[in-house]
Amino acid sequence: MIAIPALDLRGGACVQLAAGSYDQEVIRIPDPVGVALAWRQYGFRHLHVVDLDAVAGHGNNATEIQTILGATDVEVQVGGGIRSRELIERALNDGAQRVIIGTRALEDPDWLVEMSSLFPGFIVVAADVRDRKILSHGWTRTHPKLVLDLVQDLNGLPLAGVLVTAVHREEAMRGTDLPLMEDVADTAEFPVFASGGLGSLNDLRALADRGVAAAVIGMALYTGAMDPWIVAEEFAE
Repeated sequence: MIAIPALDLRGGACVQLAAGSYDQEVIRIPDPVGVALAWRQYGFRHLHVVDLDAVAGHGNNATEIQTILGATDVEVQVGGGIRSRELIERALNDGAQRVIIGTRALEDPDWLVEMSSLFPGFIVVAADVRDRKILSHGWTRTHPKLVLDLVQDLNGLPLAGVLVTAVHREEAMRGTDLPLMEDVADTAEFPVFASGGLGSLNDLRALADRGVAAAVIGMALYTGAMDPWIVAEEFAE
């Protein structure tokens, strides 16, 4: 399994949000490129970059993302407000290895089929989940479809993977929803990326044991709850 540091962008800065909130920042670092380079120095070979402003529809951090992609040799997956073919192409042309699509992938399955055909192996569908129900639009809406039903619908598409964030486990790094992630990994025909609530190496090992391909880690790395040197050594590739 691969461990992937999260690099969330807002207003040109790297931030970490309070559990379950799109508004309250707990950590703000004004140099996101420096953060990206630091994770590479620790030994990580992948990054997860999300444009929170684009998600909210309040501008974007496109310049910062382009700079990050040009400054590091790690594999970067980019997401946040990507809802068109043009934005997918731009991210890939700028050097992203994978593109993460959330809201439109959930709401326009025909478009997702077309995009996954045009960009096979490059699209990751993101599903934010609370109690197995899918959330969208910055966690403000509940989608009628359960996450396992979504995964079954996605099977057969040439996706790079599905990213499942257990929003209900974000608080205080209490550990992820292992039964959920195991069921998703058992159901999916493509790699599963897990996020939400990760707080220890044991969480990562438990996910690996359940067939999860990658774990996206935010707060636990930024606060030192997980030692980045140890995480990178065990789960860098």
